[in-house]
Amino acid sequence: MSRLLSIEPLSRQAFASFGSVIEADPASMRFINGGNTERFHALARAEVTGDGAGVIINIFRGQPRAFPYAVTMMERHPLGSQSFSPLNDRPWLAVVAEDEGGRPGRPRVFLASGRQGVNYGRNVWHHPLMSVESASDFIVVDRDGPGNNLEEFFYDEPFVIPVPF
Repeated sequence: MSRLLSIEPLSRQAFASFGSVIEADPASMRFINGGNTERFHALARAEVTGDGAGVIINIFRGQPRAFPYAVTMMERHPLGSQSFSPLNDRPWLAVVAEDEGGRPGRPRVFLASGRQGVNYGRNVWHHPLMSVESASDFIVVDRDGPGNNLEEFFYDEPFVIPVPF
């Protein structure tokens, strides 16, 4: 089996088993504020569990990765979802994997435009933030509160992401 990963375009259908794609969807648009604002409604839902848990909003600044890139680990958050929405209109990569008996399977790599975000579902294996080309800021919505909300897995052999462009 090849350890070289392919890069797929990010779409709602392809990403559905991992969470939600966050982007302006005309089907969800409604006018508010006297018709001066377009609201793209309920594009994703934050999910948290556990006593004392809450939802927080952060800004993460991701430094660009060097490609080809070796994927050596994946992480997941068993107590809450985690969303990433870019602020700089720069493409980036979302790397996810199906759960295979408590460990991540072969990663899938999605190329997101700078106008697409994702909401990783609770307990979904994903790679940490992966900016390409230059440093990029993201609004990140995730869980805050007591409990261990991070699980990491390290592959015996890395998978390789080729140069995205």
